[in-house]
Amino acid sequence: MTKSDELTRARQRMVDEQMRGRGIADLHVLDAMRAVPRHLFVPPEQGNLAYADAPLPIGHRQTISQPYIVALMTELLELQGDETVLEIGTGSGYQAAVLSHLAKRVYTLERIPELANQARDVLSAMGYDNVEVLVGDGSQGLPEHAPYGAIIVTAAAPKVPTPLKKQLADGGRLVLPVGQQMGQVLERWRRQGDDFKRESVAPVAFVPLVGEHGWSADERPISWWA
Repeated sequence: MTKSDELTRARQRMVDEQMRGRGIADLHVLDAMRAVPRHLFVPPEQGNLAYADAPLPIGHRQTISQPYIVALMTELLELQGDETVLEIGTGSGYQAAVLSHLAKRVYTLERIPELANQARDVLSAMGYDNVEVLVGDGSQGLPEHAPYGAIIVTAAAPKVPTPLKKQLADGGRLVLPVGQQMGQVLERWRRQGDDFKRESVAPVAFVPLVGEHGWSADERPISWWA
């Protein structure tokens, strides 16, 4: 068996055991998770753990999320394929790659230039031409391309950033972790005109969302992965 075959089988096991086995049912999401080579989005020294049921450090005190959480958050967006999606927290670029299979256009914001550059290079090399990586304060969103059919935040906010709610299209879905820095609840917000419906989904633990409408850099705990 070639290395490529081994990786393909590992990715299939990830989908079958970590996602189908835990209730992820959207076939389009499962297909996207099966299609994206996660091992290309982790540091080389983490390559043997790329399909493990765990988050992994990617440097700069940031992580690539656990595969199941990526699938769960993606499923909660209820994407139909014609949406413009905003992602807050590009990180490795893996979540953006998954979204690219399910949306018309993906804008992804990363506050750390080094991570943004790495993600942009990987996504470009893999041909994901419907994804644009930008550097900025994600807690302020990206008003120039609003409204968005869906917004996903891959870092923990103390409360839902007001700019993100304003940039959500009518009927759009916003998925993000909200709570304290050492533990949060994954929430989905759905816009209905000027009103918003909130759903609590599951307890989670994400790195903090740093920015004007998140945590300040000096409020970050020292226990996150380096």
